[in-house]
Amino acid sequence: MARKRKGRAVSGWLVVDKPAGITSTAVVNKVRWAFDAQKAGHAGTLDPDATGVLAVALGEATKTVPYITDALKCYRFLVRLGVSTRTDDAEGEVIATSDLRPADDEIAAALAAFRGEIMQIPPQFSAVKIDGERAYDLARDGETVEIAARELWVESLEMIARPDADHVELEMVCGKGGYVRAIARDLGAALGCHGHVQCLRRTWSGPFDAEDGISLDTIDRLARTEELETHLLPLEKGLADLPELPCTPEGAVRLRNGNPGMVISANCEYGDEAWASYQGQPIAVGIYKAGELHPSRVFNL
Repeated sequence: MARKRKGRAVSGWLVVDKPAGITSTAVVNKVRWAFDAQKAGHAGTLDPDATGVLAVALGEATKTVPYITDALKCYRFLVRLGVSTRTDDAEGEVIATSDLRPADDEIAAALAAFRGEIMQIPPQFSAVKIDGERAYDLARDGETVEIAARELWVESLEMIARPDADHVELEMVCGKGGYVRAIARDLGAALGCHGHVQCLRRTWSGPFDAEDGISLDTIDRLARTEELETHLLPLEKGLADLPELPCTPEGAVRLRNGNPGMVISANCEYGDEAWASYQGQPIAVGIYKAGELHPSRVFNL
């Protein structure tokens, strides 16, 4: 007999404004405890020293995590010019310095090479797996490993401010898998002056905005209360980039059983990914084909 999962069958999204000094996993564990939830996960890791949007999915909302992970995200970050570190951020050991300080127009010109489809090598201190081991574990053991370059879509990358000669503030909107630390490292290299990230904040991620985030202190204060529930966003928030297709009563029954079900479509084409709803409740995500949704994920709400 299957073991009963501990906790409540609560589903939805909680937008956390993550503080510096805590891992993304620790935040997820805190949220899961606060809701006494059976299941929780996040849509996109933030480094421990980074702040901003960490979208935490509970229960059935975890089935929509890939759609937020794949969505565009916006980062604001401060680059320290003239210094490279082992970790490409302010926590790492300094490995190179330069007295060169580029002018604003030189920085603006260099940013052009980091827009659009670029190839990026993740930092040595990253979660990338090398022969089954995390790169950061190998780096902590003193190893320098070859990490293959990866494609990254950079929608925009702009200079926001130049507080002083040593610093430049940038804002980047990018797709899945981007390392802001690698942008700072590679920009410093392109300018011939070295560079690393001094501080980093994710301002939005897909449909979720940092301004709507809840603090860890508030989560602690409201843990296991009905008031905390009011901060929970519906599961379908994670499907904001997909069209919604109302389904017929018979279609809802078939979809809930994992079979193709009839939906009403005014704007979907054959092969489009979409989600089906019945009486305002999400039923399934799948592929639209000739009046039916063929489900890939079914929600048990």
